[in-house]
This record gives sequence, C-alpha cells and structure tokens, in this order.
Amino acid sequence: MKILLFGASGQVGWELQRSLAPLGFLIALDRHGQDGLCGDLTDCSRIAETVKTVRPDVIVNAAAYTAVDKAEAEQELARAINTQAPAVLAFEAKAIDALLIHYSTDYVFDGSGNRPWKEVDFPAPLSVYGKTKLEGEAAIRAAGCRHLILRTSWVYAARGHNFLRTILRLVQEREALKVVADQIGAPTGAELIADVTAHTITSAARNIAFDGTYHLTAAGETSWYEYALLVLKVASNLSLPLKATPETVNPVPSSEYLTPAPRPRNSKLSVEKLEQTFTLRMPSWQQGVTRVVTELLSKEHN
Repeated sequence: MKILLFGASGQVGWELQRSLAPLGFLIALDRHGQDGLCGDLTDCSRIAETVKTVRPDVIVNAAAYTAVDKAEAEQELARAINTQAPAVLAFEAKAIDALLIHYSTDYVFDGSGNRPWKEVDFPAPLSVYGKTKLEGEAAIRAAGCRHLILRTSWVYAARGHNFLRTILRLVQEREALKVVADQIGAPTGAELIADVTAHTITSAARNIAFDGTYHLTAAGETSWYEYALLVLKVASNLSLPLKATPETVNPVPSSEYLTPAPRPRNSKLSVEKLEQTFTLRMPSWQQGVTRVVTELLSKEHN
C-alpha cells in the first residue's frame, strides 16, 4: 500500500507518520514539500501534480487552516486550504481510485442542545473556519471518490500549540487563571486520532461499505475549566512547581472571553457509529490528557 500524507508536521500529521508507517510505503509532506513534490495546500495545481506523480492508494489530508479567529479576517486563505484543496485532492483521488482520508471538526455544528451530535445531524457552523471545513466535506462527497471524513474536537498533542500545553505553562507562570466553563466537548489526543486512522484505513481499504463520515473523539465529556483542573492535578502529582492552585483556577462564562469567532457551546460528538463500524472502544479523555502531561513533564525532568 502506498500512502501520501499531507500536513506531516502538524499535531495529527506528526503522529500519523508513526501510525501509518507500518501499513506500507509512506510519503509524508509538510507545506515545504520534498523531492519536487508539493505539500502546500494553497498551490492546488502542484498538489494535483503531486498526486498524479505519486499515484497513492491512500491520500491522508492532515493539513488545514485552523486559526479559528484569524479565519474571520482571512476568509480567502481559510477557504483555499479548507475547501479548495480538499476538492482537488478528492478529484484526483477519484481519478486514480484512491481512498481519501480527511479530517473535519465539531465546528461544523452550531453547538445548540445538550446531546452529542451524530453524523446525520444538520450542520450549521457559526464561524468562517467551521463554514470552510463544512464546504470541504461537501466538495469531497461531490467528487464521488472513496473517502473517510473524520470529525474530531479539542485536539491536543505533546507538540504544537494547544490548550493543554498552554494551561501547563500558565499554571507555572500565574497565580490565578480564568477558564471558560460553559463549552462542553471531549479533548482528543493526536496520538489517538492517528492510531484510529490507521485502523480505519486497514478496514476501509478492503470494504467500500465503510466509506463515509465518522465522529472521532475520546470518550466522555468535560468543560475547558474541568480540563484545566485535570492538567493542574496531574502536574501537581508529578511535583511540578506551580503558582496556580485548584482554588485559583476560576470558571467563567463564554461571555467573559469574547473572541472574533464564536465557539460552539456543545461540541460533544457521538462516536457510536465509529465504534460499531470499526469494532473500536474509545478511551476516556482523562486517560489521554494524563498520558500527555506525564510525557511532557518527564521530558522536562530528563
């Protein structure tokens, strides 16, 4: 199996390099490309040529414009990366009968209600980021290629910019923090996303019936506030010198933390379809967060 990976240096892409390597011959590209191959999703013509040159069995698109607030002012750039590039990849995948793996987001929903969103629920994004990701999904389906669209949420990793790493830094620098408590979701590790992706590829490559859209998150739910408290607790148990304490991490409503792009209040995604189709059981969000905080602090101490 030949696999072409875009976005190799991102949080998910970095883990995918590990999880996809045992599946076959992996070509992993970041936006700088290599050996004449293009990984820059703003250059659609060269992206198309890259797919034609490599002729992979599987294309994995882990690249995306994810600066949610900046996207409100950079709509053209966000649409180029999140909509137009996936459309090109889907068109080229159709031409060579390749399987396209693409990642989407909880931001395609408006965050209303309390129950976890299912794949069949009507999307209504609140932000430019969410809209461009939804348009990217639609473009892939319209192309008619074999595909798995994996929607995830609250992604974190031991590298890159994410909430977990930000909180771990802030509790060492500040005596008090304010953290939003009325947005609910499931923190999902890039490592988990990558491992599940590898599993789904091995299954979907053999069975076209598995094609479609799936929600991929860790199990359970929490708020950003409760998430921060767990990071603080794990760090404290590992004897990290901290300025903040659980008592000085204060819950606040979204209205106290205004951003250019509105966030969905309910980001819960049902993983029932994913688990049943691919015979999986998603681990708890607490398990992944504890593991990554422990990993990060172990590296610091060594």
